[in-house]
Amino acid sequence: MITTLTLTDFRSYGTARLEPGAGPVVLHGPNGAGKTNLLEALSLLTPGKGLRGATAAEMGRREPGEASGRPWAVAVELDDDTRLGTGVPGNGAARRIVRINGETAQPGRLLEYLRPVWATPEQDRLFSDARADRLRFFDRLVFAAVPDHAAAVAAYDKALRERLRLLLQAAEGGEADPLWLDALEARLAEAGARMAGARVAALSALQDAIDARAGRPFPQADLGLAGEAERRTGAGEEAETVEGFLRDGFRAARTRDGAAGRSLFGPHRTDLTALHREKNRPAAEGSSGEQKALVLNLILAQITRLADQTARPLLLLDEAPAHLDADRRAALFDEIEALGRERGLQAFMTGTERVLFEGLEGRARFVRVAGGALVAE
Repeated sequence: MITTLTLTDFRSYGTARLEPGAGPVVLHGPNGAGKTNLLEALSLLTPGKGLRGATAAEMGRREPGEASGRPWAVAVELDDDTRLGTGVPGNGAARRIVRINGETAQPGRLLEYLRPVWATPEQDRLFSDARADRLRFFDRLVFAAVPDHAAAVAAYDKALRERLRLLLQAAEGGEADPLWLDALEARLAEAGARMAGARVAALSALQDAIDARAGRPFPQADLGLAGEAERRTGAGEEAETVEGFLRDGFRAARTRDGAAGRSLFGPHRTDLTALHREKNRPAAEGSSGEQKALVLNLILAQITRLADQTARPLLLLDEAPAHLDADRRAALFDEIEALGRERGLQAFMTGTERVLFEGLEGRARFVRVAGGALVAE
């Protein structure tokens, strides 16, 4: 687990150091104090842009009058003396780098050490908000368990952008090299078939983990994937067959995509569906409280699944108590504490009022966040 977290010129923090210790960590303080900034820093210990989806340039601390953010760093030490770090160095680099024990490394290697999973207030209406947000949320759950999925998604997204650029060029009267389009669509089809396979396998495992949580105070969801590549994969088609279907589909969609200015075919258009099992109705029809409870049950199932794989799960819950009644708050805290004790889960939670976490008194480390400072209580 993480024994030390150090921030340098990250968001609202000039310098900050936190030693989490055993048990959950509760970060409390007024809005704007920097609680979510700390969770965002921890979420960068995995491939991708973190829980806010921000660019590296946006994360550097900026004093009044400064035109751009400063170089910044996030570093942790683990209990086996491993050192992980990420940030933007002060050498003019625009992209963040990752270091493991002082050596530059590919971001994907971070998943060998930590598997962060998070929930934010923006996900309290996950099932009724934008499809792309649901798919992004699900893909993060997939590659937390199957790190190779992150590479497939990155390869797919890059090829998709390059293909669309060529199609827009052709739609405006230019020329698009058909051989280059063929090559890009072959990459898209190969990566897309891999993505579909990983998603279907993850959905099955996650559904099993949700089903095993019967009798908890959190509602259960019946999950599905609305996407043709995933449907074919789930029906037993070989990866090569799905790849061929995707390659043909991309070719057929060239004119339409160029005219529309966006890519209307492919597994990036897949949606995650959910049915509230007890009420037998789509999760999207539920209140914010119901949707948050469904998401939390899904996340707790994911944490259990990761712990069973001997991965090091790291749970980040922003505004954890929001939209939860007292019974569900108590149940959430009990589960998190038990998962830490029995499965090695390390959890960081935020909230504006300490009293909302009274169920964790004596079982968690409380830290007050104010003015860019962390005060252990």
